[in-house]
Amino acid sequence: MSKLRVAVIGCGAISKHRHIPEYAANPHVEMVAFCDSVKERAEHYAGQHGAKAYTDYEALLREVKPDAVSVCTPNALHAPVSIAAAKAGAHVLVEKPMAATEEEALAMIEAAKENGVYLMVGHNQRLMPHHLKAKQILNTGALGKVLTFRTSFGHPGPESWSVDRRDSWFFRKDEAIMGAMGDLGVHKSDLIRWLLDDEVADVAGFIGTLDKAGTDVDDNAACVLRMKSGVIGTLAASWTYYQGGDNSTMLWCENGVMKIDTHPDDQIIVELCNGSVERHKVGSIATNEKQTVSGVIDAFVESIVTKTPPSISGEEGMRSLKVILAAFESQATGQVVRL
Repeated sequence: MSKLRVAVIGCGAISKHRHIPEYAANPHVEMVAFCDSVKERAEHYAGQHGAKAYTDYEALLREVKPDAVSVCTPNALHAPVSIAAAKAGAHVLVEKPMAATEEEALAMIEAAKENGVYLMVGHNQRLMPHHLKAKQILNTGALGKVLTFRTSFGHPGPESWSVDRRDSWFFRKDEAIMGAMGDLGVHKSDLIRWLLDDEVADVAGFIGTLDKAGTDVDDNAACVLRMKSGVIGTLAASWTYYQGGDNSTMLWCENGVMKIDTHPDDQIIVELCNGSVERHKVGSIATNEKQTVSGVIDAFVESIVTKTPPSISGEEGMRSLKVILAAFESQATGQVVRL
């Protein structure tokens, strides 16, 4: 069959480290266009891949007519670019958070349905080896029911890896909409929903800007979540973990505890109440400093090639987004927010 003609809209760090190299490695893909507000960035990748360069995504969609698009723009543009791509007949892979509001997310989902294309959200945590292994272990039932959890995601902040460093759009609220919660917190709301096969029912959020001078986007958040099953846990997101990042999760269960990414060598540790301990080495987690294949691009391409709706759908992305939005509402009102 002919190759999928893919365009990448937004040529920042996530495109540089994940989308572009993973598309280039996929045998089903031909990259045909790149778009960025900084013309030189689009031209750089276009030159590497024999593609066209644009600064206007609408012109790209109109002239190139790609089969699929990766939306890697600032958060405020996720919805308008995704909707325009869907209306142009392109399948859409959008980075997280998928939108700024629930209304935008619904409009994206509807645009994809109306135009017969797929909408997938780049929640790569579901596809990382240690989380896949954790899900497999939970599904055996050996640990029994999950009772409580703690999940955390933090690093020193976008200035440590963004292509624009401290001048990045991540620190401009009109473009970013939200800070650490949109960058990292939404990953963990998605992960815990997926790991537990459960939905968040209630959210209490404490969100603030504690150390990033000159910005009004959040750099830290701590949330208490109650799931529909009654399970209670905490979610933390931070841009001020200056001495090493953290992407760990702990699940305390009826029959023991599972520790995920708490040890430098053993990515999964299961300690049962009977005294037995299992250690699993399943490969390093992807970090900004040490990139590994995300799995997201291959999953997106496979869904298109096999005509199978993506498991990380727009609906799934919206459910994870709603948790984060509820946390902001909780911070603003001082109330627990029920979903």
